Amino acid sequence: MEAAMRSFFLHLAQNRTLSNMAKRYGLRYGAQRFVAGETIESAIDTVRKLNRSGMGVTLDHLGEFVEDERDARASTDFCLHTLEAIHAASVNSSLSLKMTQLGLDIRKDLCRDHMIEILDYASARDIWVNIDMEDFGHCQVTLDLFRDFAASYDKVQTVIQAYLYRSEKDVEELAQMGASIRIVKGAYKEPATVAYPEKSDVDANYKRLLDIHLPSPGLTSIATHDEHMIDHAKRVIAEHGLSPDKYEFQMLYGIRSDLQEQLAREGYPVRIYVPYGDDWYGYFMRRLAERPANVGFVVRGMFH
Repeated sequence: MEAAMRSFFLHLAQNRTLSNMAKRYGLRYGAQRFVAGETIESAIDTVRKLNRSGMGVTLDHLGEFVEDERDARASTDFCLHTLEAIHAASVNSSLSLKMTQLGLDIRKDLCRDHMIEILDYASARDIWVNIDMEDFGHCQVTLDLFRDFAASYDKVQTVIQAYLYRSEKDVEELAQMGASIRIVKGAYKEPATVAYPEKSDVDANYKRLLDIHLPSPGLTSIATHDEHMIDHAKRVIAEHGLSPDKYEFQMLYGIRSDLQEQLAREGYPVRIYVPYGDDWYGYFMRRLAERPANVGFVVRGMFH
């Protein structure tokens, strides 16, 4: 049943018609639990609240469907606007983005130009930029571009998905070059030819990736709500005597706030992934797919 629900919500996440309807009707039916409003002002307010609780943030202006260069330029401008808002407010926040929003599926060189513009802007303001990983079809090109960026910019990282077979080799190579990465389990529907179909195998691989990358020179962002993975990370951190500037725990806004606050109280660096914007539908569907218990929030929101 859980697998069927996951497949159902991942299918809905790719529906452009429903995405357009969601934009028209705004944040409803429980989505506001996971999305910090539709404007940068509301997002910065959320960042300030989380900072006061001792947690950092990474802001993501949501966007799912980029059809032409004009859309890609608009997404780039939103990223620059977000960086300027972070800088002006003097808050503890990085920027997260998807390169398909910047035109990766239109032209690779277009995306590269937009990324360099964003990275230059962020570097001048001492702000981290996190490049999200998307589906398997974008994995290789994302890593190819990331390696180029990491050679020129200090505060840039990308995401490695533990459910992919290839990830162990990728992490070994990235660790050797001292690159910074965020390790996640993975939120897209992938075939068994490229991804572990069983949760136990994904969990085991997640731990292997932590073992490889945590002792490396780069920053390791441990992105999970799974307490078993968190406990494993804590053991590796203690074994290697890692300082807090070498790692951080990352979690999603609106999910397991109790665990986020507990880690912060224990003195671990914690960063919350906070999305905002009116194109929230696809992100919301993937959150429901990841944890079917979240559907309860939607049902209650509809009746409320």
